Amino acid sequence: MPSLLRPRPNPRIAASVLGEVFKELRHPLAFRLWDGTEVRLGEGEPACVVVIHAPETFTALIRDPRPGHFAEAYASNAIDIQGNLFDAMRVANEVEEIKVTTGQRLRILLALWKKA
Repeated sequence: MPSLLRPRPNPRIAASVLGEVFKELRHPLAFRLWDGTEVRLGEGEPACVVVIHAPETFTALIRDPRPGHFAEAYASNAIDIQGNLFDAMRVANEVEEIKVTTGQRLRILLALWKKA
């Protein structure tokens, strides 16, 4: 696929998208993006930190943010998960319940195409 057709989000937009998708989590969670930006979601100390190594990985995960996709990305070293495994599993159970609506998907897609 030509690179023009593949969105490449900047960290500011990625942080906004993460807030949109994961806003309903009860346990705090953090993401560290490819440029070192840390995005904390929820109140208190994060249960774990998901380290995303590349914007392309972010885009792939956010298209379908199910735990299985995070597990595949972890197994292929596209992400790291830092923190207590049992706390991370508790968050994964919550992530399983996330339902991204069609409207949210459209907003996310548009946001990913923004340049700044």
